[in-house]
Amino acid sequence: MISVSGKKWEEKKINNRLVEKVQTENKFSNILSRLIISRNFDENEIYLIENDLKFSNIFQNNNDFIHAVELILNSINKKEKICVIGDYDVDGSVSTALLVRFFENIKHPYFYYIPDRIKDGYGASKKLFEKLILKKPKLVIMVDCGSTSVDAVDFLNENKINSLIIDHHEINKPFPKSNIIINPKKYNGYSNYDYLCASTLVYFFIDLLIKRLKCKINFRKYLILVLLATVCDVMPLRKLNRLLSITALNEFNLRDNYIFNEIYKLSNKTNKLDINDLGYLIGPILNVGGRLSKSSYATELLCSDNKITINKITSKLIVLNEKRKRIESTILKNIDFDKLKKENENIIIYFNPTLNEGLIGIIASKLKDYFDMPSIVITKSKNILKGSARSIFDYNIGKGIKNLLDKNIIINGGGHNMAAGFSLKKENFNNFKKFINQDYIKKKIQKRLINNYETELSSLSLNRKFYDDIKKLSPFGVENPHPIFLFKKIKVIKHQILDNKHISCILKSKIGISINSISFDSVNTQIGKYLINYKNYFNVIGYIKENFWNNKKTLQLVIKDLIL
Repeated sequence: MISVSGKKWEEKKINNRLVEKVQTENKFSNILSRLIISRNFDENEIYLIENDLKFSNIFQNNNDFIHAVELILNSINKKEKICVIGDYDVDGSVSTALLVRFFENIKHPYFYYIPDRIKDGYGASKKLFEKLILKKPKLVIMVDCGSTSVDAVDFLNENKINSLIIDHHEINKPFPKSNIIINPKKYNGYSNYDYLCASTLVYFFIDLLIKRLKCKINFRKYLILVLLATVCDVMPLRKLNRLLSITALNEFNLRDNYIFNEIYKLSNKTNKLDINDLGYLIGPILNVGGRLSKSSYATELLCSDNKITINKITSKLIVLNEKRKRIESTILKNIDFDKLKKENENIIIYFNPTLNEGLIGIIASKLKDYFDMPSIVITKSKNILKGSARSIFDYNIGKGIKNLLDKNIIINGGGHNMAAGFSLKKENFNNFKKFINQDYIKKKIQKRLINNYETELSSLSLNRKFYDDIKKLSPFGVENPHPIFLFKKIKVIKHQILDNKHISCILKSKIGISINSISFDSVNTQIGKYLINYKNYFNVIGYIKENFWNNKKTLQLVIKDLIL
């Protein structure tokens, strides 16, 4: 079936014998069993659907973690000043804040630094360390960065300063000569945890330190921040991350977290915190400081217990975020999407020298979602070009950027499976485009010409009982998305445009069922045109979600596509 947006849709092929096996063994419904097989859940993930699992430290016997703990304990015993450097995104801010909270609690001398996107560039560099060593640290901890900082670590070694890297970005040999590197992508015995973000690694590391020092610190209350970083860094909500999600959300009480409470109050939110709030409300607000203003705002906020400071920074960030939304909307309106698609067969590469470099990551993410293709946005920054990339599941953009760095095509850069950043000289722009496209083709990425939905459903399925059943697989997110279904013979009886970009509809099925629905970012798209103008019945591809409005929960169909 070809949709109005030009996509081909087919029902996902599932082994029915496996579905029956899961259904019989666990006494699940057919649809729940089907989704479990469709997502290839392992035994622990299946067990977690109806049972509790303890969220515990899986790195207590890991050599990298053990040696890192010894390194920090030695520094603590000597009362040496420690410097913490984190990336300017949410994962880097949370990682830094966790260490700050720990050092504050044990009253150990430290200072932290979040690089400025414009002045300092990305991550830990020699130039940055030349400035920071003036504060005379004896140990530098790099979090959510450092895996490609070979020259920077060499500089620290020359100045007899120890270093620890806790990161999850791509890393290739020769590794930086840091004392210890905690990174699952080193392929040093724990690469099966390469889907964890830096904040999760830092959390487990601090947990081991607390146990060794026998501190009485309730660090468990910061699990919600670890989940925030996991969601904002687009990590898969599977396996350990799914357990983290369930544990953090179940244990979290909004009244006990003044920062989140303040964001909720200023955003007029009243619902219970969920994954969407972390990814679409709190995350963007914390990220905006690094995009448009002061990179350390988020870390300052997450490290503070002072209500006046929290109120002040939160208010600033919310105002900045509204400004960011306006700028982003203007940028997207000026992009010729049809022309961009024609000019880019494998990877979307959009170059606009006037873009604010703090926003190129968001624009790349929007293009990736729109085209369902790896997308790179590049702008001019002084005398060089800076780029941000977002990818799809079947292409590791972080490795692609690391290969470009190894070939000296880019000046610097780093990333992971789903996201990366880099800078390059103008004269290397064409070489960059050629290499990244060839790298994509070399990996034999098959374009997903066919999009899959789970199965066809009757509009009668849009009820609370059905939703509560599939909700057992939540929280939904990366690699565990909302299940998409096909609903036949539906038409629009009423529509409303929201914020000049979304379309809210009341749909009606041929058997008379009314359906509340929404289509996000669909104004001026083919889907939007049909929702507004088409009067006949069509088929809808979409998923069911819970909508919270005016203290009332209702079910809503989120429209992904239309088939005539």
